[in-house]
Amino acid sequence: MQRVICAILPKLHHRENEKGAHVNQIYLSLGSNLGDRFMNLERAVLGLNQFCLLTAVSPVYQTSPWGVTEQPAFLNLCAAATTNETPHGLLTHLKYLEAALGRQVTYTWGPRVIDIDILFYNDWIIHDERLTIPHPHLAERAFVLVPLADIAPTLRHPQLGLTIAQLRQQVDSSDVTPFAETPLQLAWEN
Repeated sequence: MQRVICAILPKLHHRENEKGAHVNQIYLSLGSNLGDRFMNLERAVLGLNQFCLLTAVSPVYQTSPWGVTEQPAFLNLCAAATTNETPHGLLTHLKYLEAALGRQVTYTWGPRVIDIDILFYNDWIIHDERLTIPHPHLAERAFVLVPLADIAPTLRHPQLGLTIAQLRQQVDSSDVTPFAETPLQLAWEN
């Protein structure tokens, strides 16, 4: 299956950096706890290439649910990318990708086929009715901080002033266990 996905990836069209366009650095968290969780993450990473240029993808970790604990375990990873999308435009693309992959709206912190959160967008701080960046619970979530520290340990949280490595040291990561190497690693590196 991975070879087929890798063969498809070069055919995708990246949104090019047009003359004078600003390329924005973003960090995303991806998680799945329904269906074929690993395949859901692979498909989501592949789908991101339609509006982002991936620069790093963490290994996959298995984690306990956060918030509502009576549900299956999650697989989680983080990705770094660049995009020409605005923060709200990026959110719209992510919600569309989640729906295309089978996510259905249920309840807060409930089970899901795929969940994609914007963790950081440049060093911007945004808080409105649709979007909060940096992600409001990032500093509390080992399932985000462990994979994010793999790809961006020196990234500094613009509000807290701490690096991701420092934030990771402040959370209990005992229920975050390695699951697999980076999905589509060879595809996004090409």
